Amino acid sequence: MRKYIAEFIGTFFLVLTVGCTVLPGAMGVIPPLAIGAALMVMVFAGGHISGGHFNPAVTLAVTIRGRCEPKEVVPYWIAQVIGGVLAALLAMFIVSKSGTPMEIKNVPGAFLAEFLFTFALAYVVLNSATAKDTLGNSFYGAAIGMTVMVGAFSVGAVSGGAFNPAVAIGIVVMHLVKLSDVWIHILADLAGGLVAGLVFKYVSPE
Repeated sequence: MRKYIAEFIGTFFLVLTVGCTVLPGAMGVIPPLAIGAALMVMVFAGGHISGGHFNPAVTLAVTIRGRCEPKEVVPYWIAQVIGGVLAALLAMFIVSKSGTPMEIKNVPGAFLAEFLFTFALAYVVLNSATAKDTLGNSFYGAAIGMTVMVGAFSVGAVSGGAFNPAVAIGIVVMHLVKLSDVWIHILADLAGGLVAGLVFKYVSPE
């Protein structure tokens, strides 16, 4: 149970940070920096308990890699989604407003953007937090958080920059993305996690 609580807390604060920076219209670099930092500190806080996934796509990648039991996948996903939805509701309460859904004009481009940066995120997680050669390192949280920051800077304006199905559901609740577009994020993000897990197993068979 403590693993699921850790996953709930980490995902909660990740999505809360998204809402509390994006909904008020924080300027310039603030949202990507804050979101990347939030993920970084939550990974450092909960990584030793649950692995610090806070993302269904990462859970899928870690399961393929063999560091998460298949029976734990659905409970992890449930904890992550509940954390994201609750955080979205509280963010709207805190800032006293909901968002205006972005218009995704280039669906194939948005899908590819979500896939690529979710792949990058899951690949970084696997190599920095689960690989034998980096075991016991002190940088994994920063590497993971900065990957999300880079993705948000790079393609946030194209896809919304979720790279995480739980975040995608959260930003739909906050009306930052249309419900009709959320399939792009969920499908592309899970595909990115799946491919990252398979690639990691191929390049690191030991």
